[in-house]
Amino acid sequence: MIGAITAGLFSAGVAANTNSYESIATTTVGAGGTGTITFSSIPLTYKHLQLRAIARTNNGGGEDYVIFRQNGISGTSYSYHQITGNGSTVNATGGASNSETYPGHYPGSTSGASIFGTIIIDLLDYADTNKYKTIKSLGGYDNNGAGRLGLYSGLFMSTNAISSFTLSPGAGSLFTQYSQFALYGIKG
Repeated sequence: MIGAITAGLFSAGVAANTNSYESIATTTVGAGGTGTITFSSIPLTYKHLQLRAIARTNNGGGEDYVIFRQNGISGTSYSYHQITGNGSTVNATGGASNSETYPGHYPGSTSGASIFGTIIIDLLDYADTNKYKTIKSLGGYDNNGAGRLGLYSGLFMSTNAISSFTLSPGAGSLFTQYSQFALYGIKG
């Protein structure tokens, strides 16, 4: 009976159907790094978007945070919440009327050379022009027993469909070589 219940739980919904995800674009950072990752001309034909990223930055500190902006808008159009932990300490923060949102953290240049962080960002109802846009994300990295894991959410206070967005390091100036960002459309 448990097998039937489990199968029922996982057979319905987006995650169970691998045909629900379509690759839109992938960017891999080359030698020298890049300061901004931009996805533009996003088709408005999906129910949701998902960004999967593996990255690190050149920040001289132990870690860096990610700045996320939609449709090239800054101003006071964003709010965010996050709860993070590093194995010994839990931290919860949030803010309203911000110029961006913060969907995760990555290791900086003082982390081991092969240490990258991961973030999965869901942009919910991105094409719906009747409501503000919500993002949720999960991300983290391990730095030989240290690091950070977090749950993040953000609100873009605009009813405009999201046709583009950018990511950039918050404290550093570059995403380093081999960082990769892949955008997927999720069918409704």
